Amino acid sequence: MSKNKKQKRAFVCTECGADFQHWQGQCSICHEWNTVKEIQLGGRVNKNLGYAGNKTDVQLLSEVDLSRTERISTGIAEFDRVLGAGVVQGSVVLIGGAPGAGKSTILLQALADAAGRNIPALYVSGEESPRQIAERAQRLQLSGRDIKILAETSVETICAILEREKPRIVVIDSIQVVHCQSSESAPGSISQVRESASLLTQYAKTSNIAIFLVGHVTKDQSLAGPMTLSHIVDAQVVLSATDDARFRILRADKNRFGSVGELGFFAMTNTGLKEVKNPSAMFLSRTGEASSGSVITVIWEGTRPLLVEIQALVTESQSGNPRRLAVGLDQNRIAMLLAVLGKHGRIFTGGDEVYVNVVGGIKIYETASDLAAVISIVSSLRDKIVSHDSLYFGEIGLNGEIRPVANGEARLKEAAKHGFKKAIIPKANMPRHNIKGLDISGVSSLGQALEALSI
Repeated sequence: MSKNKKQKRAFVCTECGADFQHWQGQCSICHEWNTVKEIQLGGRVNKNLGYAGNKTDVQLLSEVDLSRTERISTGIAEFDRVLGAGVVQGSVVLIGGAPGAGKSTILLQALADAAGRNIPALYVSGEESPRQIAERAQRLQLSGRDIKILAETSVETICAILEREKPRIVVIDSIQVVHCQSSESAPGSISQVRESASLLTQYAKTSNIAIFLVGHVTKDQSLAGPMTLSHIVDAQVVLSATDDARFRILRADKNRFGSVGELGFFAMTNTGLKEVKNPSAMFLSRTGEASSGSVITVIWEGTRPLLVEIQALVTESQSGNPRRLAVGLDQNRIAMLLAVLGKHGRIFTGGDEVYVNVVGGIKIYETASDLAAVISIVSSLRDKIVSHDSLYFGEIGLNGEIRPVANGEARLKEAAKHGFKKAIIPKANMPRHNIKGLDISGVSSLGQALEALSI
């Protein structure tokens, strides 16, 4: 091959990652100026291997080895739950979060626990010096005797040292600062992140070691870097803080070895992140005085139920354009529920401003909270208090029907365990056997639910 052969190149927006055939001053996708940069395509990724590791021959699906996947516990039960019962050997996990969320802290705690069990572990830092990491370990009261640290940003050098040290768990902090020597673009660019992640993933698969990649987030709290990064890794988890900053929530957005959407709950303390054994109690820290617009529901996150409080405030609009604001819930769905409430419940809020909030900073992605959200709105509108020992769940259809939700009985048992006395749920979710201490009413329409409430 001629040495003068033109190297492939591309023009990529560093803000949104859009590709272009030629340079231009303004990105036509995100409309930012001077963000389109030229990058060289290529690198030392072994194209014959791919991201998955060794090249193999064609085989029958029935002949694939289904022996138990080896997992390593992090020593943190909530972390293991999100990962799917521990870290899989040969896997690559991307963990993201805002600055100060606790990414480096929880990974350092996990490495300290692994090292204490004689599991070889290595912390590779490209942002902090070994002294800074040692000081953090001292603050967290972790023994740094068996934790190995490497300050390096070259992927080729990192892989060479991994080959020599042969650890079983590796932390790369962070993927945005490491670089491939074969790429001319700056660390953190689209091509550098992609090539670096590809090399590290190939090494993890071929060497059967577990690698954690720490990732930065953008201003809208999404993981920075190309979308290819999310496809390369085996699991992608995000660590975020709640509104009061005392707690942290770890969510699995992608997991090839466990449940997607699984949540882990932690409390931030002076000695690091501590597990929250009863997350429902964390979100039910209610004041002694009952107030209107406050309703309890039970949602399903990953593999477990979770009790949360939904609050609503309905107030007369002082302008001709009433606001509809939802925090922790889909704003478009709240608008739809208000329309259903007016059509089938004969309760109109067209001239009122409606604010709905999920207490604790958690975000609800399922539709089982529909009934609770509507009841909280009606409670605030009519200034009627809903009993603190009652809960509500169910999906509301456009025709006003109350649809069943998954894992209904498990939700009810979780409520009974926390002392709730009454539940209004979809009729199709009525359990076959009574649940001790819980009076359950099944409804099939929004009208029946409102009638059962007497508000």
